[in-house]
Amino acid sequence: MYYKINLENTTRDPWTIYSFFIKAVLIISLIFTGLMVRAQGQPEQYTKPSWWFGGAVGANVNFYRGSTQKLNDGLTVPTAFHNGTSAGLYLAPLVEFHRPDSRWGVMLQTGYDSRMGSYNHVTNPCNCPAYLSTDLSYVSVEPSLRFAPFKKNFYLFGGPRIAFNLTKAFTYELGTNPEFPNQPPNPDIKGDLSDINKTLVSGQIGMGYDIPFSTKQDKRAQWMLSPFVSFQPYYGQDPRSIETWNITTVRIGLAFKGGRGHKIGAVVVEPVKMPEVETQFTVTAPKNIPVEHRVRETFPLRNYIFFNLGSTTIADRYVLLRKDQVKDFKEDQLEVFAPKNLSGRSARQMTVYYNIINILGDRLGKNPNATITLVGSSEKGPDDGRLMAESVKQYLVDVFGINPARINIQGREKPKLPSEQPGGNKELDLLREGDRRVSIESNSADLLMEFQSGPDAALKSIEIIRMEESIDSNITFNVAGANEAFTSWSLEVKDEKGKVQNFGPFTGEKVSIPVRDLLGSRSEGDYKIKMVGKTLKGKIVKKETPVHLVAWTSPKIEEEMRFSVLFEFNESKAITLYEKYLTDIVAPKIPVNGTVTIHGHTDIIGEEAYNQTLSMARAVEVKGVLEKALAKAGRTDVKFEVNGFGEDENLSPFENKTPEERFYNRTVIIDIK
Repeated sequence: MYYKINLENTTRDPWTIYSFFIKAVLIISLIFTGLMVRAQGQPEQYTKPSWWFGGAVGANVNFYRGSTQKLNDGLTVPTAFHNGTSAGLYLAPLVEFHRPDSRWGVMLQTGYDSRMGSYNHVTNPCNCPAYLSTDLSYVSVEPSLRFAPFKKNFYLFGGPRIAFNLTKAFTYELGTNPEFPNQPPNPDIKGDLSDINKTLVSGQIGMGYDIPFSTKQDKRAQWMLSPFVSFQPYYGQDPRSIETWNITTVRIGLAFKGGRGHKIGAVVVEPVKMPEVETQFTVTAPKNIPVEHRVRETFPLRNYIFFNLGSTTIADRYVLLRKDQVKDFKEDQLEVFAPKNLSGRSARQMTVYYNIINILGDRLGKNPNATITLVGSSEKGPDDGRLMAESVKQYLVDVFGINPARINIQGREKPKLPSEQPGGNKELDLLREGDRRVSIESNSADLLMEFQSGPDAALKSIEIIRMEESIDSNITFNVAGANEAFTSWSLEVKDEKGKVQNFGPFTGEKVSIPVRDLLGSRSEGDYKIKMVGKTLKGKIVKKETPVHLVAWTSPKIEEEMRFSVLFEFNESKAITLYEKYLTDIVAPKIPVNGTVTIHGHTDIIGEEAYNQTLSMARAVEVKGVLEKALAKAGRTDVKFEVNGFGEDENLSPFENKTPEERFYNRTVIIDIK
């Protein structure tokens, strides 16, 4: 049985002091508001204040450590007290100085600082519980250096703390032995602690964030709230000159402060002239678009079926047939079975890929001896991966009538060639979308691409024919020096009738836009191209040039062949898989005195600069294989053009909205004419 001790009177009530300081802060604020009220409602613009005045209120969370046993000359308790924790009030007026948009400033707070403490109870030799609470309070003077690392609202501060003691009271309570519950309670002993240091010199560090009441600077009087937190270690905070008592404090608070800005234009300050970065604006426009290319493209088929996160059913972007439609399905007429809501660039190729399950079912039906293994990879584990693979198998069995014995299924947590690598921490959502897939594995040559075998081999390519405008149909805008001079720049394109089109903003130095985007249905036109750049200081720079655009001449059709090399993250492995294909299939199709244009691309995952370098390296590798094959045939008549476009979404063959598009953007495209 335990004896309940009443602790309601163990600490002194601070609310009389608290209310005094709260009233003082309110009165100061009202006076300050009255001084500024004349500025309210003026339409002029004002600078941010440099001087700020106000008050701060907070809670001191005090951690007492060490030992104390002698409370004063008249009382030494039988058992020493050690650790304790309590919270006290902090209330102080403040003043700050920091120029607008500067890093450095100074702060001063001087006010009431409670270091109230409540100690863990101890047991005396009489087996009686003993309790100790203290009421220490100070007037603290806290000058600090203020540092805003980003010249914005967040700031750090630090400096000394000089504290002058106000109160030093204690309350000692001795409970009764629980073995003798009928004993009368012992009276509380109250008094003042002895040997209290009248002055303490310590330090603090902290951080805060200024939240303005309004972001508009149309009033002279400006106000803000600033939540803050500070840490005051025990160095210099020994409250007594005897024993080993010390205090560590964490302060959490809120400052309210206001200041007066200066009317913009009222004070003329000679600006410091900074050297401007020179820029040059040039426009390269094609004389016309004389060529339409009939492209006979050998389109590779990745052996992957991607699944939405959290789902084990086939995604609705894939084309799923009814059983009665199978007889009408043909690989060379896939536009009949187009996916739903398909839009964007290269829609024809995505129509091919989103029919991959139907192409697979058709080929299995035509090659009755071929077998496949469907390997489902899921971040939820092998069982979830097997469910994904099972959904593909069930579709092939139910719709195409494939014997289920010809389809094996497996489940894995990660695919054999995962996109997400150990230790990676960027763009994980996109990488995980690419890893949630069913891989189609087979050793049947009738299903696989030429000269490829094994479980990682791609499926046999599809040949499609389409009309395509030359890449030379783009108009190119070059702003040399834009990276150093501008935060961004835009284009205003005005035709002779005054119609204006806007493009941008852009951050690089070079941008290409299809001429048809400017001309629309017109065959030609005169335009004024205005470049509008915004400098690092917010200044607007405009440069203008005229240009004449022609979109059409007598039609001329050129035949062209296109091949693609697809890459995983392991680029050397891709070249190894495709080397014999490039040597024995692609190189012999290059005509005498032909031109081979090689474009390297990447998806949007990763750093832009790295992707630019990677795309060029892949294109150069493909060129090297073709040059080697031509040299063995004794040919030196072929002209090569090699470019690496990185992740440039204006030039990439596909968009980057789905994992299928991102995987197909990891490519090198070979155009032969």
